[in-house]
Amino acid sequence: MKSIYSGLMLAAALTLGGCSSNTAGISVSALGETRVDSKSFARDISVQGVEARRVGDLIQGSALIVSKSSSDMRVQYKFTWFDASGFTIEDEGSSWKSVKLHGKQQLQVSAVAPNTQVVKFDVYVRETYSN
Repeated sequence: MKSIYSGLMLAAALTLGGCSSNTAGISVSALGETRVDSKSFARDISVQGVEARRVGDLIQGSALIVSKSSSDMRVQYKFTWFDASGFTIEDEGSSWKSVKLHGKQQLQVSAVAPNTQVVKFDVYVRETYSN
């Protein structure tokens, strides 16, 4: 009886572990360097027009998220900020933002650096499966 219970628990754990969603996506740096972690996602979404400008003493970053799909998609994006040494700044403080893109929609997203030590940024876009 104990081995049946253990077997059921193991099967349940494996099943739940298989339900985790793929969070790979596309990253583009302020310098224009692109990294694709999910080729299937990159067939449906691209990140273009990554630009930076000064707003007072801070950097504001923007990017254009472009849907190449005719279907609606929910995606998340996040800006990651770096100092002159390449270290992330307040990465835990910045959260993923969720948006719904309709078929073939283009959406400009932007964010302002958390402090004046920021010299560059990356914007990362990934698919999400929540409604």
